[in-house]
Amino acid sequence: MEMQDEVRIPAPRDQVYAGLNDPEILKQCIPGCEELVKHSDTELEAKVQLKVGPVKAKFGGTVTLDPSNAPERFSLSGEGNGGMAGFAKGGADVELEEDGDETILRYNAKADIGGKLAQLGSRLVKSTSQKLAGKFFENFKEVMSEKNGA
Repeated sequence: MEMQDEVRIPAPRDQVYAGLNDPEILKQCIPGCEELVKHSDTELEAKVQLKVGPVKAKFGGTVTLDPSNAPERFSLSGEGNGGMAGFAKGGADVELEEDGDETILRYNAKADIGGKLAQLGSRLVKSTSQKLAGKFFENFKEVMSEKNGA
């Protein structure tokens, strides 16, 4: 499954990049996030509770960040396990483009799922994934607006 989108964030690129690396900000923005621990500058561990159709599960997982081209571009990869509900793994390439006092964030994400989640049907899983991504960026935009005094 692939997803891509573009979001305008009312903050300078350096602040947006810093926000995407701040566990407290991310915890506020990730739908269903119960815990987020930063182990290093490139590794995070999360516990998230999600409902996809009739399947509700707690996922534990890790995210690894590759900041080699930051803050203009970076990539991340992760995997999570929801026990009986199944697993998810994937990654995203993110581009942050300065546009005056704002930042255009573009992402291209790929994910694979298995277990009960995969049995729900690709349309339901994709629409739920898009909804969760949309909610994350809506939350992130709001948090960054508040931090930037907009």
